[in-house]
Amino acid sequence: MKTNFRTLLLFTMSAMVISCNQDDDSSTTTEEQVTLKNHSSTPVFLNKKAGFENLEIYSLLSSEDQLLQSPNFVYGSMADGMGLMKNNDGTFSLINNIEADYSIARISFDKTFKPVKGEYILNAAATASTAQCSGSLITPEEHGFGPLFLSGGEWGGASKGVFATDPFKNSNDAELATMLPAFGQWSTENAVVIGKDAYPTKTVAFIGDDTGDNTTPSGQLAMYVANRGDLAGGKLYGLKVTTAGIDFEMDMNEGSTYQAEFVEYTEKTLNELEQESRDKGIMGFSRVEDIDYRKGSGSANREIYFAVTGRKKTALTGKGTFYGRIYKVVLDAVNPTLATITCVLDGDKLSGVAKQFHSPDNIVVTKDYAYIQEDPNGYPDTADKTHFSYLYQYNLNTGALKVVLECDQVAAEAAGIGSASDMWELTGMIDVSDIIGVEGSFLICTQNHGWSNAAFTDPNANATPASNEGSQLYLIKGLER
Repeated sequence: MKTNFRTLLLFTMSAMVISCNQDDDSSTTTEEQVTLKNHSSTPVFLNKKAGFENLEIYSLLSSEDQLLQSPNFVYGSMADGMGLMKNNDGTFSLINNIEADYSIARISFDKTFKPVKGEYILNAAATASTAQCSGSLITPEEHGFGPLFLSGGEWGGASKGVFATDPFKNSNDAELATMLPAFGQWSTENAVVIGKDAYPTKTVAFIGDDTGDNTTPSGQLAMYVANRGDLAGGKLYGLKVTTAGIDFEMDMNEGSTYQAEFVEYTEKTLNELEQESRDKGIMGFSRVEDIDYRKGSGSANREIYFAVTGRKKTALTGKGTFYGRIYKVVLDAVNPTLATITCVLDGDKLSGVAKQFHSPDNIVVTKDYAYIQEDPNGYPDTADKTHFSYLYQYNLNTGALKVVLECDQVAAEAAGIGSASDMWELTGMIDVSDIIGVEGSFLICTQNHGWSNAAFTDPNANATPASNEGSQLYLIKGLER
């Protein structure tokens, strides 16, 4: 199948307004008619931890489900980043990356928040079989322009960079992709535009480079800055720590704050950006994964958090994190190229608060909390790190770190849903409280590795399946924001 690409030459978005199965007896209803309940034939396989027993968890959709209005749609392999919109008619649309099928799905929910239809709006032909990993939704309310869905082209194919997809795109055009050359080519995990109140006339976006190198940490945190809504004509920068003696990420100690600046790139292509990063002393991390920003105000929006998942290689000792870290970057109130950086959670500190970390991967940040999801890299070297994927709650005000839940792969294996030896990933988590009108509500996915079925890839997404592992979509109610 021929690959089709549209290079974005001019992309200044004007503000557009978004107004934007098995059932059980447990439900929560609001005046907006949203009713939270199980809709999937696949049970919940998430264990609540101490202090979080009152959470409500609902299984909404899995790869083995059929949707009423699109019975041939398959919720494909390795669901990942997503964004939710409320439509003018009171229904909802979920834009959801399907990582291992190199595609993006749009899933329609009725007014009660029941999934009723699925279709693919970007397929493997459009992405040149490049994995679509974390994703973020741009909206007029939050960012001053849009709507637009950004996704990262990370592994597998030739389109390593940032994809920009119209969430209302016709599924008949699924072979057409739009990329953002001005954001650069990376092993892109995600691209995130921060809130419009951070800088009143600017659009500031961050890009995470998930490059894994066995000898030198080589994943950069990049920043794009332009006039409001311009995704083509801005400048691209990389984070450089300017405090003396900080040459590698492991030179930064947990809890200490260091001076930093964003240095402008002149290159935009993959290998050239890597070389320019080294030439200019731009900081390399052991795989930059997901990124998010604090909510609540303009100053809060200038507080950026990102996950470094880690890589365990002897040559990286003292250079790159083995088990994973969470960093906070605080931008100057006037000039976003000036910043500080702090490692707030260090999984390599085996007696520290984050001693349980086993590859933090995805992160969502609210006004007062960060929720951190794991994708274990397969080296549980201590008792603390020997567990299935955790979801953590990190209090931004007190520094307290708690385990919210854990993938229950023992129960899943007993039910024939994969193997306990293939570690699942928790991923894609977003806060949907304000969108569905139910406080403390979050969507989250599991990539159910080891749960394989030839039917778990939709041919409209990927005609030549590379993976047939199932995915599952949940809603969690009752988390603090």
